[in-house]
Formats: sequence, structure tokens, C-alpha cells
Amino acid sequence: MNAPDALAFAALAFCAAHVVAAQSAPGAVGQQIERVTSGLEGAEVIKGDAYARHTLAERMKELNVPAVSIAVIHDGRIEWARGFGMRGPGGEPVDAETVFQAGSISKALAAISALRLVEDGKLSLDEDVNTCLTSWKLPASPVAAGKAVTLRELLTHTAGINVHGFPGYAKGEPVPTLVEVLNGEKPANTPAIRSEGAPGTHWQYSGGGTRSCSRC
Repeated sequence: MNAPDALAFAALAFCAAHVVAAQSAPGAVGQQIERVTSGLEGAEVIKGDAYARHTLAERMKELNVPAVSIAVIHDGRIEWARGFGMRGPGGEPVDAETVFQAGSISKALAAISALRLVEDGKLSLDEDVNTCLTSWKLPASPVAAGKAVTLRELLTHTAGINVHGFPGYAKGEPVPTLVEVLNGEKPANTPAIRSEGAPGTHWQYSGGGTRSCSRC
């Protein structure tokens, strides 16, 4: 997912969080869709201050995003799902069944899954992650200054792990296993996941850290 796509998804996720979670009744779905497509807010809203609202079409044009898919979920069920835009210039319209690259949205899902396991007592936020990793372990590194990396640090991007993001793989290209990605082995197209700073000392966005977390 490129930067404009990520920004658009972030804006839509922010807006969807403001959709009234009340129970859809006849006619209510159309009103919710109208609120989403005509009432996008900025990333920061200060109570009492005037702020601009944007339409979905305006934001898609501004961010050069050809298509967006939105699903609003309440009480474990999909209230509604719609596709907006086209599959590229001159392409077909997207719909609720159009497949998009998940990109960094998967980070939130990985974090929720990890925290559920912490809640169940199966993982610890503050122990060395290598105690729970089995098929792959984070190699020791002198730059880590002898400090162990924890799940809390991986989830908060403070573990000092490299690889900002992953470009993905085109249709028809070989797709590496997760261990191959972690080791930077072909057909992976990113470097090996390694420590490049002492954990717990600074914030640094790391898709590689999330990949490491997914092995726990």
C-alpha cells in the first residue's frame, strides 16, 4: 500500500469510527453511507474549533486514490459495505467484493491478536520475545546493547527493529514464506529483520517489528 492509499484508509477508518453505532433500521444505512461519504474529518479535531469536512470524492482526488472499499461493523456483523471509484484509469467500478492489498491495516489486527493472547496469559508483554518464538528467533545484535526485545516494544515500534515497510508482490510472482521474509531470503524483496538500535530507547516505525511479532 503506498502513502496516499494509507492516508486514505486512515481517514476512512477515522470517519467510520464516528459513524453512529446504533442499530441500522430501514433507511438508516443510506444515512450512514451519506455521513461517511460527505463528512470526512481531519486527523485532529479540537473541541469547540471550527473544522472543515470533506467528501470522499474530494479526498480521493486530493490523495490520488482511484478506489476505496469501506465496511462498517457493529456488534460483530457488517452493517454495510460499499466500493467507491474505479479499478484504475478506464477500469471497472469497484464493489464490496473487490480485493485490495491489506497493507498496514494488518498491524492493528496483529496487535489485537497479540493482546488477546496476553489477556489469556499465553504471552507476556515484557519478556524476551525469543522465549516464545520457535520457528524463528530474533538474532542477537551488538547494537541492542545486551537488551532483550519485548512484545510491548514490538507493538509500540520502540524495539529498534529495521525494515520500515513491505512493497508486496505482483500477481504471478513467487511469494516467500514468513520465515523467508524474516531472514531476507529469496524470493523476499526486503532485507532480513534485524535489530539496528537498542530496544526501548526511541520510536521508529517498523513493519519488520510487526512481522517479528506475528511469529509469537
